[in-house]
Amino acid sequence: MNAENIRLYRNLYTSHSTLFTHSERKELSRILKHFLSEKKYGVENPEAFLKRNLEIMDILLNEIGLGKAAVISFLLMEPVEKQYIDVKDVDKLFSTAISPIMIGLQRVKELYQKNVALESENFRKLLLTMAEDVRVILIIVAVRLQTMRNLESYPTDEQQQIARESSFLYAPLAHRMGLYKVKTELEDLSLKFTDREIYKAIARKLNETKRSRDAYMNAFIEPLKKEMEEIGFPFEIKGRTKSIHSIYSKMQKQNTTFENIYDLFAIRIIFDTPIEKEKAACWQAYSIVADMYQPNPKRLRDWLSIPKSNGYESLHTTVLGPQNKWVEVQIRTARMNEVAEMGLAAHWKYKGIKSESGMDEWLKNIREILENPDLNAVDFMDEFKLNLYDKEVFVFTPNGDLHKLPKDATLLDFAFSIHTNLGTQCVGGKVNGKHVQIKYVLNNGDQVEVLTSPTQKPNPAWLNIVTTSKAKNKIRQSLKEVEFKDAEIGRETLIRRFKNWKIELEDGRFSRISKKMGYKTVSDLYQAIAHEKVDIHEVRELYLELETRDNTTATENRTAENFVKEVAAIPETASKEDVLVIDNNLRNVDYKLAKCCNPIYGDEIFGFVSVMGGIKIHRTNCPNAPQMISRFGYRIIKARWSGKSEGSQYPITLRVVGHDDIGIVTNITSIISKEKEVMLRSISIDTNAGLFQGNLTVMVNDNKSLDDLIKKVKNVKGVKNVSRT
Repeated sequence: MNAENIRLYRNLYTSHSTLFTHSERKELSRILKHFLSEKKYGVENPEAFLKRNLEIMDILLNEIGLGKAAVISFLLMEPVEKQYIDVKDVDKLFSTAISPIMIGLQRVKELYQKNVALESENFRKLLLTMAEDVRVILIIVAVRLQTMRNLESYPTDEQQQIARESSFLYAPLAHRMGLYKVKTELEDLSLKFTDREIYKAIARKLNETKRSRDAYMNAFIEPLKKEMEEIGFPFEIKGRTKSIHSIYSKMQKQNTTFENIYDLFAIRIIFDTPIEKEKAACWQAYSIVADMYQPNPKRLRDWLSIPKSNGYESLHTTVLGPQNKWVEVQIRTARMNEVAEMGLAAHWKYKGIKSESGMDEWLKNIREILENPDLNAVDFMDEFKLNLYDKEVFVFTPNGDLHKLPKDATLLDFAFSIHTNLGTQCVGGKVNGKHVQIKYVLNNGDQVEVLTSPTQKPNPAWLNIVTTSKAKNKIRQSLKEVEFKDAEIGRETLIRRFKNWKIELEDGRFSRISKKMGYKTVSDLYQAIAHEKVDIHEVRELYLELETRDNTTATENRTAENFVKEVAAIPETASKEDVLVIDNNLRNVDYKLAKCCNPIYGDEIFGFVSVMGGIKIHRTNCPNAPQMISRFGYRIIKARWSGKSEGSQYPITLRVVGHDDIGIVTNITSIISKEKEVMLRSISIDTNAGLFQGNLTVMVNDNKSLDDLIKKVKNVKGVKNVSRT
């Protein structure tokens, strides 16, 4: 070892001579010496390695107050990680259990290697969750403090990043662990490197005002000393200048200059009293201060009755001192002061825990106290309780992005949290490199990769696998879309088969068939056809039976008995009353527009002489036209529209299909109401599994008006198809 390392080692040995036995110290020296000498372990500069470790060891022991297990865990972390020595062998050699600390340190190291966004609160929570043993957090804070103290030796481009991390991550961690001195130093050093000019300016002004400040503090303190002696316990009164970072924060918050910050320092009164007389001594001191200097009642802070969640106990007051300046006075005992300076480490000492092996029991007691509903919820309680985050789980994508999910979330939940398509096509995944099923329950720190297949589809069983509402909603939505697609496939299949059988599908008639077969909606029957759960021949027989019944029961309102054949030719353009020309210009012929196809002015049409002698007008593309022409060709007569459609309106039924979105019916009816010479007669709606199906009966003048209306309805958001029945 070089001279500097020897000096550091001797100082540590002198101040902590009982930490290790002679044989333990000898064994530790042997392990480190051999590990550093072996080139295969990759320690390029053994002296720098030793210097860093000794400095961190000094922080752990003297500034944070940790003991043997923490020091050994830190010193031997690399030898264990590089498999030079096994954790179990370390436990035997030094008669202490280091596994929890070592595992935590390894998890934290892996966490940093994922290059996640350290700024996020999720990262802080994950850090506390993964480091189940609180000593792990204290060790990484100590490591960062040593880094900041030596930051000048780092490359310039790294200094800014390290300093920023120390400010937003490590200083808050130190504060939550109750390490006030460490927190203050981290903040000051961070400011020194992130905003060097501001840091230097405040430091220079503090130095320039030091003499007058010291004189003022002495003038404030001296009159108090004599009065304090009456309390009967040893004490000290000292002034403490606020940190540079604290002053800078006040300047920022108050939007003011250094000269306008009045509380640049605080007076601290510290008693050495038995623990049972602490509160009485502090309140007695407060009474003396309040009698001597006028207090500001709004600035009294009582952390004696209810300490902060990080263990901080003190009594703060602000009084009007000499020259009418406000001065903050902090009153506490030596025990309270040590807790404030050293945080959790001092707690262990004053709880009577002689070794770190009893820390788990102490943490259990602290958790029980904090979880007591009768106590006030105080700052940072949530993050102080190490078991609080059992309601959350933090995992990573392969790229290192951090995601938070509820506890018991599965791989499928994770897939849907990234993207809906990733969830719907998820077939499994890889967690930490190992293949898992979609129902795998995620753990903190898992690195998750989702595996997909384009043929994968959600099924109802998935709803029992996921826990997040987002995933459940997306699965339900996907299932509805699948049902809609299946219904469309079933409908297309039915139309194709009916076409082969020379049958035209009429939606109203088919809707009656679906109910007769026991299906709630037409969509359900279409899905059954798509999945081949119903015999399509049975559907055909039922349909033809219903069609025959409809045709035989239909009656014509007028007959053709009194047809009169005009001798004189009728001009091509008929009168307003004669908009239809039948056969060879027959006039005044009674006819009926067929209900099966509802022809309107402008359609291509023909006439059909029924058995009863009446004439029915059909569209040339009527579903029944092929059958009528092939079987009863001798009854077909020509027909065409003539004149104008003014004054005549025709009922037409439109079939509208779309997504069951809010307001879709209102939007459709609104469009119809705005159309001139179009009137809505009736509307029937059927919704199922997110599918909207409606039959709209409207009155229109001609097929041009109808075509315009269909185009506008098709443009309504959510409408997928509009067809004329």
